[in-house]
Amino acid sequence: MSQERILIIEDEARIAQFVERGLIYEGYRVTVARDGQTGLNAARDNPPDLVILDWMLPGLDGLEVCKRLRAAGNVPIMMLTAKDDIKDRVIGLDAGADDYLVKPFSIDELMARVRSLLRRVTPQSRPEVLRFADLTLDTGTHRAHRGERAIDLTAKEYELLELFMRNPRQVMTRDVIFDRVWGYDFGGESNIIEVYVRYLRQKTEQGDEPRLIHTVRGVGYVLREE
Repeated sequence: MSQERILIIEDEARIAQFVERGLIYEGYRVTVARDGQTGLNAARDNPPDLVILDWMLPGLDGLEVCKRLRAAGNVPIMMLTAKDDIKDRVIGLDAGADDYLVKPFSIDELMARVRSLLRRVTPQSRPEVLRFADLTLDTGTHRAHRGERAIDLTAKEYELLELFMRNPRQVMTRDVIFDRVWGYDFGGESNIIEVYVRYLRQKTEQGDEPRLIHTVRGVGYVLREE
């Protein structure tokens, strides 16, 4: 039976009970908070292995709670919301969320997402420093450098850059990127990969620094030198 502790921050009692019962049935230990500040306090006092966080909360909203949780550590965060526009998903992910589930949802899909997030944060190896050209990425601290210049990365930017740096000179297709970084498909028309590649380029290309992340038209992207 699973021993992971999951914190639910959800003000709608019906949804909170629905999710709580499903998680308990699967063997998880569950704590429920009904507002943002109570959720932050619960996370501080008894750190969870994963947080399921509603976007619309009384007091501190879900985005602010997400930002504060991310600033405090690397706990996986799944956001629940009725907002299903791609722009809203990007906002949630930029706030530090690792996954995004639109209401209404099935308990089976929720459980699959929970298992996927927990697998992704399970330590697989010792921290290491990945290197390509003058770009480095520390898998322990999640910090990147271009030469001596430090680069601050969001959680999703880090995952995308790590994928490229573990597969240098290999073309990463959109399907592979969706699967490895997001764990599911946003849909064929989504431009979320382009958005995050643009973010990485802005952060890794300053001054006269040459481009390292290149577009392969109609296929995907590749990390290579000019």
